[in-house]
Amino acid sequence: MGLEIEYIEGQTPLDEDEKEGLLIESITTRSELDEFEQFNIEKAIQWTLGKKWKPEYIISEKFVKELHKRMFGEVWSWAGMFRKTNNNIGVDKYDIGVSLKQLLNDCLYWLENKTYSDEEFAIRFKHRIVTIHCFPNGNGRHSRLIADIVIKQIFNRPVFTWNRDDLNNKGDARSNYLKAIRLADNGDINPLIEFAKT
Repeated sequence: MGLEIEYIEGQTPLDEDEKEGLLIESITTRSELDEFEQFNIEKAIQWTLGKKWKPEYIISEKFVKELHKRMFGEVWSWAGMFRKTNNNIGVDKYDIGVSLKQLLNDCLYWLENKTYSDEEFAIRFKHRIVTIHCFPNGNGRHSRLIADIVIKQIFNRPVFTWNRDDLNNKGDARSNYLKAIRLADNGDINPLIEFAKT
């Protein structure tokens, strides 16, 4: 039968080649996919616990890819690899590496010069990486976990609560999250910071 996914607002549809990367053939529905992905993500979170990485490692292409692979590698063969297609969002596929390098260089500069508060640093990193849209799928979840790792590991602060709701499903929390993302797209990062803390 194959994988049939019903997408909700803000989710990036997978193309047929990307769907071919599904490692678990028995998955045919959105809810089954969500369940397996969530289990994989929880294992990735477990992997981060008790670790103490240097900021230069967290702010690196190697870590960005490794984290995505840890989050989705048991579900998708392309986990941890930059997307090879263009979508309705994100930079051109050929610009992913350069855009990410620019972001990482900016982050190292922000860190060295204490350009932003701890929270704003983490959320600006999260927002910029999700706008690049490095991977075929999972960019929002990946960017939120990166923000949590940054705030915890680099700044020794509690992780964000992200409204304590499942942002992968329809609802008020997701609508408010997408609204905050759009405001950040237009230069106002504060609603996204506030959302992350609620």
